[in-house]
Amino acid sequence: MRRIWRAAGRYWVVTLTIGIGLTGILLWALGWTTAVAWLFSGYALAVAAWQGVGMVRDLLRGHWGLDILAVTAIVSTVLVGEYVAALVVVLMLTGGEALEDMANRRAKRELDALLTRSPQSAHRIDGDEIVEVHIDDVAVGDRLLVRPSELVPVDATLVSAATSVDESSITGESVPVEKHAGDRLLSGSVNGTQAVEVRAEATAKESQYQQIVALVEGAARSKAPVVRLADRYAVPFTIFSLALGALAWWLSGDPVRFAEVLVLATPCPLLIAAPVAFIGGMSRAARNGLIVKSGGVLEQLSAARTAVFDKTGTLTYGAPELTEVRPEPGFDADGLLRIVASAEQYSSHVLAASLIAAAKRRGLDLADAARASEAATNGVQAEIEGRRVVVGKFAFVREHAPEAERTEIAPGELAIYVAVDGRFAGALLASDRVRAEARGTLERLDRLGVHRTMMLTGDAQATADHIAAEVGIGRVRADCLPADKVEEVAGIAERPVIMVGDGVNDAPVLAAADVGIAMGAKGATAASESADAVVLVDDLSRVAKAVEIGRDTVRIALQSIWLGILVSIGLMLVASFGVIPATIGALLQEVVDLIAILAALRAIGGRRDAREAGVAAGQGRPAEVTTR
Repeated sequence: MRRIWRAAGRYWVVTLTIGIGLTGILLWALGWTTAVAWLFSGYALAVAAWQGVGMVRDLLRGHWGLDILAVTAIVSTVLVGEYVAALVVVLMLTGGEALEDMANRRAKRELDALLTRSPQSAHRIDGDEIVEVHIDDVAVGDRLLVRPSELVPVDATLVSAATSVDESSITGESVPVEKHAGDRLLSGSVNGTQAVEVRAEATAKESQYQQIVALVEGAARSKAPVVRLADRYAVPFTIFSLALGALAWWLSGDPVRFAEVLVLATPCPLLIAAPVAFIGGMSRAARNGLIVKSGGVLEQLSAARTAVFDKTGTLTYGAPELTEVRPEPGFDADGLLRIVASAEQYSSHVLAASLIAAAKRRGLDLADAARASEAATNGVQAEIEGRRVVVGKFAFVREHAPEAERTEIAPGELAIYVAVDGRFAGALLASDRVRAEARGTLERLDRLGVHRTMMLTGDAQATADHIAAEVGIGRVRADCLPADKVEEVAGIAERPVIMVGDGVNDAPVLAAADVGIAMGAKGATAASESADAVVLVDDLSRVAKAVEIGRDTVRIALQSIWLGILVSIGLMLVASFGVIPATIGALLQEVVDLIAILAALRAIGGRRDAREAGVAAGQGRPAEVTTR
């Protein structure tokens, strides 16, 4: 009951219209038919005047909206004495707006879930006290307490020994993730069963979950071009409807015939269908690990003809892994890896973590360094167990071991050279692996109509060609600076163009492309901020899913628009022969509205995604589209 009262207050115009109708029925039962006519006609004309003010304002701005038909229908039915039909048209207009709002609320529930779960406060540890502070007051470096089952308030590093966290709302991974001291915790993830201490690594505004919320809020406020496209039907549809009504009046000599046609020409299906479909499409995207910033992005995705990819972190995992250890005589593979990983503990290079992880997987105990220093972009020097160890680029190591020789590497590999006590000790090979889903994503994009693909990368030509051949990309440009990528994308003739990247250096080209898609699972970056869509899970196949959702959404929006138009035209043609009374026609138009809304709600796609997820699970592979 409380829900009904809340809805009645929210949609007060509908409530008032129903109240007027019930009052009219009571007056009619008392035999006061003249009062009913005056009540219905006066109220209908008041609503028409209210709608007319907005219509005139739009006309003065040069915008021909579909509401001109609704106002004309109300006025014409009142003038010919069909006051019951006039009230039904008013109910249709006000009820249509209410149905649109209700459908939007239904379609946006996944987006709203992100907003309502946003962390609001944090427990800061000040000495021996724990103080609750607003999320915006958390500073980098603050020690925070996260209690059992609480949201991690900001991106942080775990200080306590260990915990498990639920990251499903961020990464899409449904299984709780085990975290240990020093591991990164993402804001918005849910702590496990024990309280832990963390150290804030970012402010609330810069943290992962709040960045996602900001993207969602922007998406919810957007209005798609196809929604405006519905208004483009206003002029021809209005002219056709008025002409048909006038023709029916002229041939029959009965002005009622004009009103009977016009009540079936009210444009609610056109006004409602497109926005409902696009909000449903954005909701479906959010459920599939994608944040789409506007409905217009879905329209561009649906028509995309070219897809351009960055290499590192996009087509590859972006984290080179050790593939081989090549020790020189006097050294063994495990021993060489152990001293290299021990030295790399003092390096900030991206390869350091991979080498340390490889050593730990082999069960090697790392040693502490007596002294260590890093030469930026070149390598690291450290004193390990009394030996002077140098690790890094060939030229850097050769300065300390003149007899060092380059080792042979395959395309896509890189070598890390090692010197120990001035003697060349060997090399370690690492390779950035191609994503397992990369080739399948390219093939799926081709089936969806995106036939042209390209790779833009700052890496060497040989490495780029090797990766492109593995995934099936036809055109490659290597050794690119950010400006080169922008220039290349701008010169592509087959548009719209999708650009997929993940790094800060990709931000300019993501903004320049027709649709920029950022691989944002590893944290909020400039790439995410400048992109039109963000993939929240570390899965390249979601790019193809985005195109599929865009195509489905636009198809459903246009189907719903044309369904409303065709059904309305068919009913108007029938009404022009005097077969459908004005009151019955107005009621039939309500049915048309409902049909259009239900057709547009198909864009939410819940059953289809669930069916695809079930098929994927049945085939023993991870589901491409999973509701997490």
